[in-house]
Amino acid sequence: MFKIIEKRQLSADVFYFKVEAPNIARNRKAGQFVLVQLNLDFGERVPLTIADANADEGWVVLVFQAVGATTYKLSLLNVGDSIGAILGPLGNPSIVEKQDKPVVIMGGGIGVAPCYPIVQAHKAIGNKVIVIIGARNKDLLIFVDEMKAIADDVIIMTDDGSAGRKGVITVPLDEMCKSQTPPAEVIAIGPPIMMKFACKTTEPYKIPTTVSLNTIMIDGTGMCGGCRVSVGDETKFVCVDGPEFDGHKVDFDNMMMRMKAFKPQETEAFHKCKLQAQA
Repeated sequence: MFKIIEKRQLSADVFYFKVEAPNIARNRKAGQFVLVQLNLDFGERVPLTIADANADEGWVVLVFQAVGATTYKLSLLNVGDSIGAILGPLGNPSIVEKQDKPVVIMGGGIGVAPCYPIVQAHKAIGNKVIVIIGARNKDLLIFVDEMKAIADDVIIMTDDGSAGRKGVITVPLDEMCKSQTPPAEVIAIGPPIMMKFACKTTEPYKIPTTVSLNTIMIDGTGMCGGCRVSVGDETKFVCVDGPEFDGHKVDFDNMMMRMKAFKPQETEAFHKCKLQAQA
């Protein structure tokens, strides 16, 4: 059992859980994820990216959005409660190398949380890191203070201009690509449409761009095939081959189409679960 030692609500349906998991905390690396199962005897397993960890204190941070039945049930747990099973770390770690030019790490919405350990890893080896955070409005911004504490620069973008600059997240990215010191590489995590246009922005400048496709994962072990994506001329499974890939080779249109496959069932299960909890 994995005890919850801290809980925060970051926005309307986004939650922060700090959980006791010493073995995972000791072994995890930036970019990896875990499988969470609320009850040991039954229930869905959901893949969640590790947003932070402390090996000495033995905890990991999970940030998730309550959008389905299982994540909604998870959001109802409180400090002192325990999660039945957390398996990990899983997936291939981020490739972190010393660069002589800035590394741009950009996160959209809840995708900002899994960017945090990647920023930590790049700063640990001495890279200059510029973080771009995007959200629809100021109330949906997360991890701003955490990023400001470690990154060399943090740029905030909101669709409505309620915080930072008004506009989409690719605007400052394009400005940097055109500058005298373009990024050595770009890492983008967030909604598929945001990652797609981040890649379209960097491609003309031939700037290596990595994306994390964790949002399409279902089973997390490679058995269900639900997370298959086209990367170049190959079919890849995000949970075992990724979750990070060369963004210039990802077929985002196919990925976004496939992500809608179980949306009606997910929405129905979510609403049913919510009604049961409120009854």
